[in-house]
Amino acid sequence: MHIKDVDLNLFIVFDAIYSEGGVSRACRRLNLTQPAVSHALGRLRVMFNDPLFVRRRHVMTPTPLARQMIAMVRQSLNGLETTLSQTNRFDPTTTRRRFTIGLRNNLETPFLNSLLNRITDVAPLVDVSTVRPERRDLERELSAGVLDAAIDTLLPLSRDIRRERILTERMVVLARRNHPHIGAKLDAKTYLKMEHICVTSRRHGPSYEDFEFQRLGIERNVRLQCQTQVAACAVVSQSNLLLTTSELIASALNDPLSNRVFPCPFSIGPHENYLYWHSTTDEDPANRWLREQLIAIGRTLDQNETSKPALRAQS
Repeated sequence: MHIKDVDLNLFIVFDAIYSEGGVSRACRRLNLTQPAVSHALGRLRVMFNDPLFVRRRHVMTPTPLARQMIAMVRQSLNGLETTLSQTNRFDPTTTRRRFTIGLRNNLETPFLNSLLNRITDVAPLVDVSTVRPERRDLERELSAGVLDAAIDTLLPLSRDIRRERILTERMVVLARRNHPHIGAKLDAKTYLKMEHICVTSRRHGPSYEDFEFQRLGIERNVRLQCQTQVAACAVVSQSNLLLTTSELIASALNDPLSNRVFPCPFSIGPHENYLYWHSTTDEDPANRWLREQLIAIGRTLDQNETSKPALRAQS
């Protein structure tokens, strides 16, 4: 089989079915009829002598061959898309485009509020989707074009992945109003006597702050582990548990709950966030525009945090 004998549009259909998990949803994504998509899938099955997708209940499950193919297909499609975009001027005021950003849950509120405020008027046809990628998959998904960019802590990725530090989060501690064991200040002894909430998406291994505590030879009593900062802040307001989180998160989520905010009584290093993108998109006008928005937002949030006076407990 030679590439000159292959209809490359078939791979766009393949990617859509893989992403959407079904023919009907792929039809809506591609704005094609169901017979057209089914016909394309039939041609792919003949071409590779493999069913590629097997229906299980209401989902088209990819076969092992399809799983093996998807990263390379997406990387190739992304390369073609980049080539086309580089030959056509990207105009955010008129271009219809969806950007997919890998973003940790706790950064969604501050980043997405700022991003939508920046682009709503200047890029009315641009859509944004955020996902939480597995860190072990981040490089592959950036390479394949599944993600346009990502924001995360410093990660050991190859030189093909570009990075830029955009935001540093200082750590604080939240406690409910009228906490029976905390007065005007939160000292180290009281902190260690209390029970704590740990927010992490990991099933195993320490969170960022617990890793820092271990480095200092400190062990705290974690009573509750949960997945989101929103849930943790709400639990704090109704219990005697403490939450160690970033000042950025406290500013974004705490106002309706009125939890008190204290400096962390231990020297935990700040949490640094980096913007990641693949080297093949360095000169892509659309990706470069997206990066400019995210970098500007990160620096604004960073300046807002570092320009604050020394934190005093909110009473």
